[in-house]
Amino acid sequence: MSIESSEDLEGLKRIGRIVAEILRILRNAVRPGITTADLDEIAARELASRGAQSSPPLVYGFPGACCISVNDEVVHGVPGKRVIAAGDVLKLDLTAQKDGYVADAAISVAVPPVDAVSERLVCCAERAFRRAMGVARSGNKISDIGATVEREVRRSGFDVVRDLCGHGVGRKIHEPPQVPNYYDPASRAKLTDGLVITVEPIITAGVDAVHTAHDGWTVRTDDGARSAHFEHSIVITSRDPILLTA
Repeated sequence: MSIESSEDLEGLKRIGRIVAEILRILRNAVRPGITTADLDEIAARELASRGAQSSPPLVYGFPGACCISVNDEVVHGVPGKRVIAAGDVLKLDLTAQKDGYVADAAISVAVPPVDAVSERLVCCAERAFRRAMGVARSGNKISDIGATVEREVRRSGFDVVRDLCGHGVGRKIHEPPQVPNYYDPASRAKLTDGLVITVEPIITAGVDAVHTAHDGWTVRTDDGARSAHFEHSIVITSRDPILLTA
């Protein structure tokens, strides 16, 4: 969506704060021995207490309040009986809605002690996002975001997952435009004031090839390599973007 009023911005900020608060709670709850279902129950309870709803179950029938992906699971992991262990890398991806507004964010959490490659991978995903914020402003092209993310990821020795990308958000969970994490010359459209999008580096320590698991939801790396994901919903301006879910 594109913000048309102060009411739009305030509505987005409200749901953005809710998503940020719940991700913070989930991060603090991650520990060896907890299950992904336990974490999902926390997310569902916290959403309900704030009068918000998880968007994926409403829109797509996803079986959980929060997408929770572990290690080689890249995105859309289904919460269940899996027990979190020391050394795991979790991706917590929460999309929520309230009063007609939607916000989407994701973090990667390494459960200590974690190996050096996994730690660098998690840090790289966030660093690539921060780098992209330097070009995410009106007048620049969508392709500038992808080029910046890809450059940082490759410089760090990792690869982007090309099948997955950022997108417009605000009124629906997925809106145009698509925001690739690599340089795509076809993404020539310019970023405009008030445009609401997600920027979300999704990266792997292995090769760029993924598939959907038998559950019909979970996307995994073909080679079993670990992945990381970092995402915020942002509003484009002529200066630094507004991070709705920070």
